[in-house]
Amino acid sequence: MAPSLAYPITFKAAVLERNLEPLSLQEITFEGPLQAGQVLVRILYSGICGKQVEEIQGTRGEDPFLPHMLGHEGSGIVQDIGPGVTKVAPGDHVVLHWMKGTGIDAATPFYTNNGTRINAGWITTFNEYGVLSENRLTPISKKANLETACLLGCAATTGVGVIINEANVRPGESVAVFGCGGVGLSAIQGAALVRANPIIAVDRNRQSLELARKFGATHTIDTNAVNTTEEIRRITQDQGVSYAIVAVGSPPVIELAAESTAIPGAVYLVGVPPGNAEIKVNAFDIHCRRSFLGSFGGGIVPDRDIPGYMDLDQNGQLHLRDLITKSVTLDQINDGIDALTSGLVGRCTVRMENDGN
Repeated sequence: MAPSLAYPITFKAAVLERNLEPLSLQEITFEGPLQAGQVLVRILYSGICGKQVEEIQGTRGEDPFLPHMLGHEGSGIVQDIGPGVTKVAPGDHVVLHWMKGTGIDAATPFYTNNGTRINAGWITTFNEYGVLSENRLTPISKKANLETACLLGCAATTGVGVIINEANVRPGESVAVFGCGGVGLSAIQGAALVRANPIIAVDRNRQSLELARKFGATHTIDTNAVNTTEEIRRITQDQGVSYAIVAVGSPPVIELAAESTAIPGAVYLVGVPPGNAEIKVNAFDIHCRRSFLGSFGGGIVPDRDIPGYMDLDQNGQLHLRDLITKSVTLDQINDGIDALTSGLVGRCTVRMENDGN
């Protein structure tokens, strides 16, 4: 598609029509033109995140925006820009991310399917084309692998970022990562990058633990095989870890992480628990400086960290390509979602049919 466009345009997208049902592949129309701060991107790759599973399953209660489009990490090529956009130009390769970067926070786009409005936020990535807000885009080198780059929209940046930006882990400090999916494995890579020690991967999936070793975990704990708290205490000479990174939203796992953390020490909640979830923790331990903190996207600054983490990957200090263990087409997206909910090791990417770099 040429940079100078004729609107309207029509493209394929995966739409959530009803909770607890597969996504529907639909022909979506954007009438145009672009408004101030909006950017039209030809999307080539998207990751599938636990957030989308949460939306499909309706864990936050009634969804007032159905039907709507999904996805918040991706990569693609800019096709057109709206008034006021200066950050990107047609032809630029970009990472699509949910965290706000610099640029205009534009109005959300107006899409339709056979005259019915299809809602969308400032970013969606389960679609062949997307109208995105300028501040949800970061330009990258045209030499970069766009499939790998899509993980920098959420999984990789969140996992590495919680170690570097939020926990500020130092060399020799101990880290345990609870849940070794895409975000947890990225956190392990971040811990290895800053030379934390020991780095303990905790999961019930043996394949995930094997991958964690590849990414830098010094120890692995299969929660089905041993008492996790006792094993962490043994590894840390009965001290507990300085930092527990909880990459799942399970309240029992959060409690387990707390029991495994040193005093003083910190528990970082990266995975999103259900809205009404409660945990039981020892109040005296908090008084003695065991802290609980919520991670917000790894605390990243997209315009700084996305290019920086990409450089680390290209230099061999991160291994983002190895996070991708499954790839599906947009037509197969429900298969990818099913794989994620069934315990997929690593990350699943969605490639559009016109996926060439």
